[in-house]
Amino acid sequence: MRSHYSNFNIIVIDDGSTDKTYSVLLNHFEHHPQIRIFSKPNGGKSEALNFGIAHTDAEIIVTLDADTVLNPYALAKLVRHFSNPHLGAIAGNAKVGNRINILTYWQALEYITSQNLERRAFGFLNCICVVPGAIGAWRREVVLKAGGFVNDTLAEDTDLTLAILEMGYKVDYEERAIALTEAPDTINGFLKQRFRWMFGTLQAIWKHRHTLLRPRYGALGSFALPNLFIFQIVFPLISPLMDLLMVWSLIWTSWQQSQHPDTPSPDAIQHMLFFYCLFLAIDFFAAFVAFTLEQKEDWKLIIWLLPQRFFYRQLMYYVAIKSCLKAIQGQIVGWGKLERKSTVSEGI
Repeated sequence: MRSHYSNFNIIVIDDGSTDKTYSVLLNHFEHHPQIRIFSKPNGGKSEALNFGIAHTDAEIIVTLDADTVLNPYALAKLVRHFSNPHLGAIAGNAKVGNRINILTYWQALEYITSQNLERRAFGFLNCICVVPGAIGAWRREVVLKAGGFVNDTLAEDTDLTLAILEMGYKVDYEERAIALTEAPDTINGFLKQRFRWMFGTLQAIWKHRHTLLRPRYGALGSFALPNLFIFQIVFPLISPLMDLLMVWSLIWTSWQQSQHPDTPSPDAIQHMLFFYCLFLAIDFFAAFVAFTLEQKEDWKLIIWLLPQRFFYRQLMYYVAIKSCLKAIQGQIVGWGKLERKSTVSEGI
């Protein structure tokens, strides 16, 4: 309600909550002229979003999660892009709003240096793969034409974004439309969330595989889907092996030099370490660029970058391997329940 935009309404869908969510909402907002509150049996996020869309005839729909806090200027920054009739959806800038421990610091870094930087680049190619559930705006007519949010994947936002790109519409990114979201602050919660994300991504890739390397779908088939598959699935799967090979190479080279000092190049270890440090330097440079592009971001997060690269990756390896094993086994995977603690700080 603090949004600096003159013409909007709010629809709240209580999707079968078992606590006092609905009664608290009614007590505070039942008679507010801009707010409509609905309660329905639990059907999942996709069904709840479609329910809300069905109860409005607004041209533009902004979707957000219950744990998300919008910047007061976010709506205005998103909506202005829809003057372009070819725009189907636009992604906002989701940031971690509960930076309370090392795990949430690492996730805040990931959002800045990976997800948001990627959306900036993909926006130029018109192949942004995910309008995030935390903050995104959609042209209602296009959403309905695409079939709405469907529940046959665990990544309904990715699925709908890819469907809109398939239809030839533009999907863009607005960095100044900021939303603060609550990231998992425990390892167990993080693994649950990321498993759902990665498994859902696998499902979305498979569902839209007919676009792969097809010129008629532009950068979606020639760049976006291969990128999703290679960098979100293949690389996390083979990276543990590459790490082990590097450690083994260092041990083997050291042993060879100690046993046969004249056989290998005396600079072998130095060469390996040089190229590894070069890789880290490029990684840090990319992170520096990402922070430079973000407005009013906390640069102190940079100090967590090196430990993130060494420890955070191991968690992603586990998630990637588990997701692929579940997919190969053909197991049915549900949404799962994430604990929400209302720890988002608007001062970030």
